[in-house]
Amino acid sequence: MERIKTLLIITPGFPADENDSTCMPPQQLFVKALQAEYPELSIIILSLQYPFKAKSYHWHGIPVIAFGGRNRGRIFRVFNWMDVWAILRQLNREHEVIGLLSFWLGECALIASRFSKTNNIPHYCWLLGQDARPGNKYVKLTKASGDWLIALSDGLAVEFGKNYGILPQHVIPPGVDVSTFGPTAPKRDIDIIGAGSLIELKQYHLFIDVVKRLTVSFPGIQAVICGKGPEMAKLKLRISQLKLEKNIELMGELPHKEVLALMQRSRIFLHTSAYEGFGMVLSEALYAGAHVISLVSPMDKMPWQFHKAKSENSIVAIAAALLNDKTLIHEPVLQFPINTIARKVAGLFIHEPAPKLGTIPVASRFE
Repeated sequence: MERIKTLLIITPGFPADENDSTCMPPQQLFVKALQAEYPELSIIILSLQYPFKAKSYHWHGIPVIAFGGRNRGRIFRVFNWMDVWAILRQLNREHEVIGLLSFWLGECALIASRFSKTNNIPHYCWLLGQDARPGNKYVKLTKASGDWLIALSDGLAVEFGKNYGILPQHVIPPGVDVSTFGPTAPKRDIDIIGAGSLIELKQYHLFIDVVKRLTVSFPGIQAVICGKGPEMAKLKLRISQLKLEKNIELMGELPHKEVLALMQRSRIFLHTSAYEGFGMVLSEALYAGAHVISLVSPMDKMPWQFHKAKSENSIVAIAAALLNDKTLIHEPVLQFPINTIARKVAGLFIHEPAPKLGTIPVASRFE
């Protein structure tokens, strides 16, 4: 019996079902695009921690094996790893495994790198953000090497090189799936939008302070923040203290398509995060036609609609100039199509010519 060529993707979490649009949207879009671009390739997802219940199921026709780790530590995690290893051995017997792709340089990369070396199977790990910062114990545990590391952005590659003396040899950003966008909104009635996890790192208190300062010149300014997280109560209190209830609405967690629709109604996407691998929301906001203001520039070259700010004062000045510009252009900017990203990653395993990532050079010095 002929074994099927199979790519195994090892991840901490994956959507529990096809309606779970808020769990790792960039990875969801990537897996779907990979399936569409390579229908002859079998893709199997191994998800270690989430869904919280161990089960096997299909997601858009793709087999998913969930181990239900629930982020438990110590002995539970070791047993979880043993279960993953056993399934990897079984899959390797039953399929022609062409490679392992792990998300984040963490426990998934540790298991994949060990299995890769033991069975002589190619492995690549996609660095996605926090894993490039100092203090990642898995860099030593995996004996990380630049030739199997994929950085999500130019900035992330530089950050990892600075912290660990290892330069990722591949830079592949998140892609945008244009089919997830609806028709362009007839009116941009939202002045400023933010979207992401409400955690301290994202600095949404700064977002609120910026809006407060802009109310001096734009008293009727309308802003929304999409997302949930532990900072929600603090942000509600700050909005109340600054008397911004009529200016800022906390939308909570919304389905992915609803967030995109709000972006298409927005003039500015404000990204106040202090650190970022490459938030897909930046590319999505650009395709939605919004101008982006960010404290972090993920790639060496970004479209002109992307505005890099250095401080709160800089954000306020840029935002005021954009809001005052009556001729401001809001046209979709497609920086990295998701099908191109899927082919770029697949090319590491099947050795086809790598596609060019649009008109913007992407880390050419690393290629």
